[in-house]
Amino acid sequence: MFRTLAARLAVMGMVVAVSACGVLDRRPPEAVVKDRAQARWDALVKGDIEAAYGYLSPGSRSLMSLEQYSKSIGKGFWKSVVVQDAVCAADSCEVGATIEYEFQGRRTKSPYKEKWIREGSNWWFVTG
Repeated sequence: MFRTLAARLAVMGMVVAVSACGVLDRRPPEAVVKDRAQARWDALVKGDIEAAYGYLSPGSRSLMSLEQYSKSIGKGFWKSVVVQDAVCAADSCEVGATIEYEFQGRRTKSPYKEKWIREGSNWWFVTG
């Protein structure tokens, strides 16, 4: 019985390991970060602060609660954001975007740069 149980556990372990490989994103870091950055900005434009907060690095979230983050965000400020590129080296990326916002009654576009880091198997936005 022990051998049968051990064999079953070994097979289950291999199945889990192979399944996990399918979950990992095999695209280049630049593509992954660009998509994650755009998703974060899309959430901010929609006013979904909780979703945007989920993209913050674990370290950033440990220093800032969702409530604090929500208070620091200018809800409704951004009208649109287009992420142009991500330039990565090792475990960090610089993301370039164009942000459209309303200032003194008129829409304005500005370039914006932000930093993302790899922590564990995922990429995260770093505040400050």
